[in-house]
Amino acid sequence: MRQMFLPGAGGSAGFWKPLGDRLPGGVARRYFSWPGLGDEPPDPGVRGIDDLVALVVAALDEAPADLIAQSMGGVVAVRAALARPGRVRRLVLAATSGGVPVADLGGADWRGDYRAAYPHAAGWIAEPQPDFSARLGELAMPCLLLWGGADPISPPAVGRRLLELLPDARLHVVADGAHDLAVTHAATLAPVVAAFLG
Repeated sequence: MRQMFLPGAGGSAGFWKPLGDRLPGGVARRYFSWPGLGDEPPDPGVRGIDDLVALVVAALDEAPADLIAQSMGGVVAVRAALARPGRVRRLVLAATSGGVPVADLGGADWRGDYRAAYPHAAGWIAEPQPDFSARLGELAMPCLLLWGGADPISPPAVGRRLLELLPDARLHVVADGAHDLAVTHAATLAPVVAAFLG
């Protein structure tokens, strides 16, 4: 079984390495980067989130995998799992909307800060995304939800909503964790993720 790590809108393959490097060995790992997002160079073949989903689906078609995803990467993971449910063994979703509207649940608008931090990032990242709430019940694979209690972008209410909608989910909240808890709390979260992935 492979593990595929999907970053958020920062786009860097390095985002998940502090946690991934702490997981048990003997497993093939792939760390995705997102062309045109954060400081990643653009790719003319990537013009929106649909193209990121297609990249992950193509990788799943090569071999099944566990998907470990953060923030916007969690939306990509959910959509890929909906497209190829038989190819995803387990899902780990960290600080993500997971396809549900976060503004209704108290999530802060991140787009202004993102544009200030990454002025050359692709403009499509700020486009509204469809609501996948009605389809989350199709995802029968086990899902671990990792949340930060101090995350203004995707507050714990979002994790609780996903917990209600996903058939086989568990929620782990780090009280002082923020949106980047997968990096800042990698040492604490790695054993939780390792136990879940088995």
